Amino acid sequence: MSGEADFRKHAPATLRNREAILAVLRGRLAPGGLVLEVASGSGEHAAYFAAALPGMVFQPSDPHPESRASIDAWAASARLANLRPALALDATAPDWKLAGVDAVLCINMLHIAPWAAARGLIRNSARVLGRDGLLFLYGPFKRGGAHTAPSNAVFDLDLLGRDPEWGVRDLEAVAAEAEGAGFGVPEILAMPANNLSVVFRLEGSLGAAQTRQGPSPWTSSF
Repeated sequence: MSGEADFRKHAPATLRNREAILAVLRGRLAPGGLVLEVASGSGEHAAYFAAALPGMVFQPSDPHPESRASIDAWAASARLANLRPALALDATAPDWKLAGVDAVLCINMLHIAPWAAARGLIRNSARVLGRDGLLFLYGPFKRGGAHTAPSNAVFDLDLLGRDPEWGVRDLEAVAAEAEGAGFGVPEILAMPANNLSVVFRLEGSLGAAQTRQGPSPWTSSF
């Protein structure tokens, strides 16, 4: 991209969590499927996952034009046939007008968006996902109304100070919303830096019977 404006943004957290997230996705994404990433941000995750999983097609998206410019710049740099141009997609939209999606990924969005975005994400995902469809969420969560680490409590206060509609979400509230949309009991995995991977599958799908409280692949050193 020499001699051209470089619109690529950098999110430091991506470098810290992408390998851990990829390890979870490898065992749960069916080869040959279409993966929609909601709120792709800089686009670094989409480019990294597309390179690591060439058998999958990745569709990044974001509601913000500057983020879509970054996503497309990362895609142009990566030159991957399985990475599509970014879509303008708002989680709160009443209808995403998509179909045939095998998995929906959403990384670090729920705590920096209004609750309406979480509800829209879950309900729209249930509409666009096909049989055995998977919804993958990553980020900090409260469990039983309590933070899982003191650092998450401090982070939550900071978020609420920036916007009272933001904040670390109760996992039980997210799971209840997902159940109402037709998803089964989530698989929950501890991740680095006091985050969680939460994996939902649609009830009645092949994967729904396999949802469980999964053993964590991460040691306590994270």
